[in-house]
Parts: sequence; C-alpha cells; structure tokens
Amino acid sequence: MKTIVISSTKHLIMALTYATLGILAALLIAAVWFLNSRTDLDIWHTIDLPHQFKHHGKVINFKQYLDAENRQFEALEAQIYQATAKLPHQTLNRYFHGSYSDPNKWSQDWNRSFEWPLDDAPFGVLLLHGMSDSPYALSHFANHYKGRAHVLGLRLPGHGTIPSGLVNLTWQDMAAAVALATEHLSQQLGDKPIYVVAFSTGAALALNHELEAINRGKQPAYQGLVFLSPAIGLPPVAAGAKWQDRLGQVLGLDKLSWNTIQTEYDPFKYNSFAVNAGDVVYQLAIENQRLLSLLTANQLGLLGDILTFQSIVDDTVSTTAVLQGLYQRLPKKSHQLVLFDINRLKVNMALVERDLRLRIQPYLDSPLNQFKLTVVENEQNQWDQGKVSAAVVANDFLGNTLLRTTPINIAWPRGVYSLSHVALPYPEHDSLYGLQRNDVVERVRIGAAASRGERVRIGAAASRGERGVLGVSAAEMLRQKWNPFYPYMIERLDTFIDEAGPVSHR
Repeated sequence: MKTIVISSTKHLIMALTYATLGILAALLIAAVWFLNSRTDLDIWHTIDLPHQFKHHGKVINFKQYLDAENRQFEALEAQIYQATAKLPHQTLNRYFHGSYSDPNKWSQDWNRSFEWPLDDAPFGVLLLHGMSDSPYALSHFANHYKGRAHVLGLRLPGHGTIPSGLVNLTWQDMAAAVALATEHLSQQLGDKPIYVVAFSTGAALALNHELEAINRGKQPAYQGLVFLSPAIGLPPVAAGAKWQDRLGQVLGLDKLSWNTIQTEYDPFKYNSFAVNAGDVVYQLAIENQRLLSLLTANQLGLLGDILTFQSIVDDTVSTTAVLQGLYQRLPKKSHQLVLFDINRLKVNMALVERDLRLRIQPYLDSPLNQFKLTVVENEQNQWDQGKVSAAVVANDFLGNTLLRTTPINIAWPRGVYSLSHVALPYPEHDSLYGLQRNDVVERVRIGAAASRGERVRIGAAASRGERGVLGVSAAEMLRQKWNPFYPYMIERLDTFIDEAGPVSHR
C-alpha cells in the first residue's frame, strides 16, 4: 500500500511539473508573439551609426569626444535624413527635414553637447541629462546660468541621434564621457568650484563619478550636486529587462530588443526605448549601491553637498530608494531633499487608488534623518485641518521635527493632480513641453490638425477620440510634462550654490 501511495505521489508531482512547464511555455510563446506583433522597426531602430563613443575606444579627451560627436551627426544626416528625404512628407517625424518635429526648427540644436565659457567665471556648471533624453532636458538651467557661470551641457553617448544608439550602450560608456567632460571643465576653471545639475540617469552618473573617485583615493570633483528625479533605484521589473533582449537575440527577433516602438515625434527625446537602456540604468544603480555600502562614513563625508528634487509619485524611478538608498546612508552634512507631494484636493483623493506617501512616510518620520527635508504640499485650512487648498507651502523638517512652514506663492494648476518623473526640469513656458501661453509662434499639438503649426508642442496635448487609434498612448499624452514649481526649484538651487561658497574640493 505504501509503495502505491509513493508511486501515485510521484506521478502527481510529475504531472504538475509538466503542466506547469506547459503553462510557462505557452505564456512565453504568447509573450513573444505579442512583442513581435508590434509595429515594424524603422531604419532609426536598426542602423548603427559610426563614431559612437566607447569607454575602451581611442577618444581620450573632451575635444576628441566633440570631434567624434560631429562625425556622428554627419553620419546621421547621410544615413537617416537623406533616406527619409525620398519618402512622402512626414508631418511628425523628427528624422524628416521640415517636419513639425525637425530639431532644426529650434534656434539651437539641443541634441548636441554645448559649452558656454565665461571670462572669470566664479564657478562652472555641468549639465547631465537622463536616459533617452538630450541636452535639451536641462536647457532652462543652462540659460539660467548663462552669463553667470561657465556652462557645459554634455550629450551622453547614444543620445541625440537615433534610438538604436541605446541598444549596445553600457553605463561605463556614459560614465567615461562624464569623466571627460568633468576633466575638461576642471582644466578650464582651475581651482574654481564645479556644480553638477543632473536629471534621472545623469544624476546616477554624477554620483557614480564621485563615489568612484573617493573609492580610488582621489578628491571628488563637484562642490555640490543637484539631482532631479535621480535614478538611485528602479522598480524590481527592471532586473528582468535583459532576458527579453537576450531571448530576442537567440530567436533572431529584433523587436524583442525594444520595450516600446513608437513614432519619433519628439525632437529631443527618443520615444522608442531599447530594453538594454533600462538594464543599463539598473546596472548603474546597482553599482552605486555597492559603492555606497563599501565606503565608510568618513569617505562619504567627502561628497559635496547634495540637493535633490523628487516627486513622491514617480513611475520611472523609486522615491523610496532616494530616501533609503541614498539620503539615509549619508553622514551628517548640509544635504537637502525636496519632495513634491501630490495635489490632495478632495476631488483628486477620491480617485487615488494607492497613496504612495504612506509607503515612504516611515522614512520621512525617522528621527535619525541627518538631512534637511522639505515637503512641498497643499496648504492646510487653518480652520479645518481636514481640508486643503490648491495653494502650496514648503514644510521643512530636520529628523521628524517640523522646523517651519513657508508659503511659496504657487498653487497647483487646475487639472493637475501630481508631477511626474519627466516634468521636473521644464517650466510652464517651455516651448515644447509647457503650456506655451506667451509664445507668438503657432505650434501643432500632438494629434491636432492645425496646418499653420510651425513646431510640435507636446506639453499641451489635448486630443480626444476613440482609444486605440493613435500611435501614442493616452497615458503618455496625459502625463504631466512641465513643473509648476520650477521657479521655487530655481530659487532653492541659487540659494544652494550661494551658501556653498567659493571653496573648491579640488
């Protein structure tokens, strides 16, 4: 009897195992079919432009980096623009000269690196954009410091040209480019301080540059670091990104190398996103966590002061990681973290499924926090604490102690319930992502049919119709693209640099 039971159990386990494997195989086949049934790839997804910077290549200084960049843009013109010129008119294609999305419609080609020297500049500013972006992402910061500092905006490798540039990119390539730009800026400024303003992946690269220097026994390069939506940690799903890419390589299915394949209507940002790009950011974040764990408190004390701006809700990077993975690891200094809460009007809260502030609140309440925390949030009604207004205040905390409440004379715009990962660098008046109320030049909104439009205008997208018709998802069109609190952010940034003083780490 015992033998029969054991035998039956084995058969049951084998049956369950085969059934599970069959289900997994079916799911895998379905996933591969779905991913491969997407829209066809275009030449900007499949062509590899020459002269892309590699960290193990022959480029050893910033001048050579710019020379290679110029040659790559010449190849872009020859291999992409000359090919699309043979096609019928492409209204919203950045790779078609004369389209609404043509980068040449702007007075400066923000897809390229740029440097604005200043005689006797008191300090330098290095600007580092995020993954799939371009130097345009920090163009407003560049213009803010033009004439006040020596400004250098770096185009990271693989960016500003075609989306295929991200397929074989490594974080070491980008880190090496940051090192070249930093070294060049140091040579230009002598012993004057350098500040880095960095967005998303650019922030992770700036942090990595300093952590690597400290780990090697060298002095850090930056007097202060300003981060916007920094990629300190990513959602867990990012860890599996590389397997989709590898499966596509094994099966010979190029589409599996792409998370998204979209119309390239944005002149300064890729809409198509390579799977490898997500893995690159993930690996960079892992490396930074390794270094943060490796270095002692005294070593981490060598870092310049860090000022970070982060939305509590962020669908791209982890806000919890900014707190737990960075700020709670730093020794006591003059580090500052500014968090933007959601717009907590009752009508908004009635539709909120998960209040993400509840998830991070334990980190905010920790008495062990050694950094200055500011939460930008709705003003409480002084007569009824259960009510809030659209007006916004800045609440400053040290540890779990509220130090002060400061009105900032800015209110949430009507219809905006939160910021987003991508919104922080752009003011309301940005000509591409903002509302553009005061610009006399007419521009076409995504999905609009205004034939007089001269340039694409993404931030004011307001198309209506049936779902599934446009090649741009409703979620993407409705994502907040500009930051109503940009003036407050600039004010904090100026104060941060003023208080840091002229002393350089170098």
